Amino acid sequence: MAKKKKIIILSCMVALLAVTAVFNYVFTGSKTTSTQTVSASAAGYFAQYRAERLSNRNEELLQLDSVLSVAENGSDEYATALTMKTNITANTEKEMLLETLIKAYGFEDAVVVIGLDSENVNVIAKSENLTTDDAIAIYTIISEETAISPENVKIIPIS
Repeated sequence: MAKKKKIIILSCMVALLAVTAVFNYVFTGSKTTSTQTVSASAAGYFAQYRAERLSNRNEELLQLDSVLSVAENGSDEYATALTMKTNITANTEKEMLLETLIKAYGFEDAVVVIGLDSENVNVIAKSENLTTDDAIAIYTIISEETAISPENVKIIPIS
């Protein structure tokens, strides 16, 4: 009986994690298309995005930690939660590295978003006018540091 209860609780937590991810996507997706975000200053955009990303990732990691604490070591639920946590952590580290490298190239600021379920990378760079050489440099940085091909990279300049 206790094992069934653990499985039900674990299933509910995984479902809650999925619902949270959907709400996160819906709410952050609607914010990026509003005119309020477009009119915001670039510096404010980068700071706000980083704060939201950190908050969302911390929430996801807390939920995964709770799943890991309930699941039995070696079970499928435990392995899935551990894999998800490892992927989130690895993507966070890659994003921070890529942002630092892009800034080192000469951009004032940049945000990199690596998809968890896809091999897409979005780069939002602060640039008055993005030249072809700048785009090629960003593509080169992304392709050298990750195994992602340039056709999966989207560069969005913000001034």
